[in-house]
Amino acid sequence: CAYDGGDCDAFNKEYPECTVDDPSSVGDGECDGGDYNTEECEYDGGDCGSFNEEYPECTVDDPSYVGDGDCEGGDYNTKECGYDGGDCDSFNEEYPSCTVDDPS
Repeated sequence: CAYDGGDCDAFNKEYPECTVDDPSSVGDGECDGGDYNTEECEYDGGDCGSFNEEYPECTVDDPSYVGDGDCEGGDYNTKECGYDGGDCDSFNEEYPSCTVDDPS
């Protein structure tokens, strides 16, 4: 926020070690991944609580893709992410040795 005119004072006080590009996304009701889903940002201001309970070792950039009905592949199609929340189960059955980033 760069302390621009004081509009980030509350955010910086609540999350002093959280350095993200869009502070307004922290605690907005949607789980954002990457730098937002960290201890410093209180796991996106609490938005990632359920996601982290279900997939504690899944560290993808966009958690909303997990379990959205489309097999994303790559980091999403891993044991830690529940094979994209189950979205990649049929793909993995049909192509068990294929590890492409975009299986669609």
